[in-house]
Amino acid sequence: MELQQLRYVAAVADTGGFTRAAERCHVVQSALSHQIAKLEKELGARLFERTSRSVRLTPAGEAFLPAARQSLEAAERAAAEVAAATGEIRGTLALGAISTIASVDLPRLLRDYHQRYPQVRISLTSSRSELLAEQVRRGTLDLAFLGVTPSFQAKGVRSRTLVRDRHVVMVAPGHPLEEEGAAGPLELARLAEETFVDFAAGSHARAQTEEAFAAAGLHRDVAFEASHWEFLAALVRNGMAVAMLPSAFVSQLAGLRVLPVREGPRREERLVWSATRLTPAGAAFLRDMGDPGEGDAAGRDLRDPQGSGGRP
Repeated sequence: MELQQLRYVAAVADTGGFTRAAERCHVVQSALSHQIAKLEKELGARLFERTSRSVRLTPAGEAFLPAARQSLEAAERAAAEVAAATGEIRGTLALGAISTIASVDLPRLLRDYHQRYPQVRISLTSSRSELLAEQVRRGTLDLAFLGVTPSFQAKGVRSRTLVRDRHVVMVAPGHPLEEEGAAGPLELARLAEETFVDFAAGSHARAQTEEAFAAAGLHRDVAFEASHWEFLAALVRNGMAVAMLPSAFVSQLAGLRVLPVREGPRREERLVWSATRLTPAGAAFLRDMGDPGEGDAAGRDLRDPQGSGGRP
């Protein structure tokens, strides 16, 4: 069984056809089909059901594919480790990040990394913090940027706190809260009278605000849920609701009024990576971030010292 055969099987499974798989692997289709047929003969089972319209995995193929992918990943990691031992960083760097990342200029960070290590193939996934942390733990991602409550803990990962921050409230121009906020930080009890838009229930982006209101013994009305900050901001801009976001992020939003909140929700941005495995490409990224790899560094604190959640 050869690695090239495993690559061909994975390519057919990913693309759903032998022609597209051959194009991805830069070989002629006859060569790819021959190698897969050879592998099937060696295994004693067909991996694909072929019809005139489609190609799909057989039950044997479904069982074979995960192990094939693991073998390919292991071979790639081994090659990257050898290259790193000779001073060359190569392989892949799989990153994850929340959409409201504010502690780093991620596009510039990726540009600088690419210029320094051109042999590394970079990928970036955006998702919720809890999902990203789990992907890092499983090894699907090398590192991820999260936005979480201070109490958040994830098993199997190490972390560095980049920023500690508080939320501010965003309202449409002319909203009654705008005049009240000009006189000083708004109380959570006053904000509980308003209609809110927030992220999905159960997410850490939502939990940051929920915990603050619950700690104050208050209930708020979340009438709208948004999967992305742009839609959230649009609802606020059109006067449908108010919202709370970290002070470090709201400077990126135009056409809104940003008001301070007394004892606003607390939030941390963290960089997390596997506690047991870090590829050479991932280790290089961590070094470029200025982290020695020990985890749980202090991070910058953007909160108002008096806890008033002043204007960003």
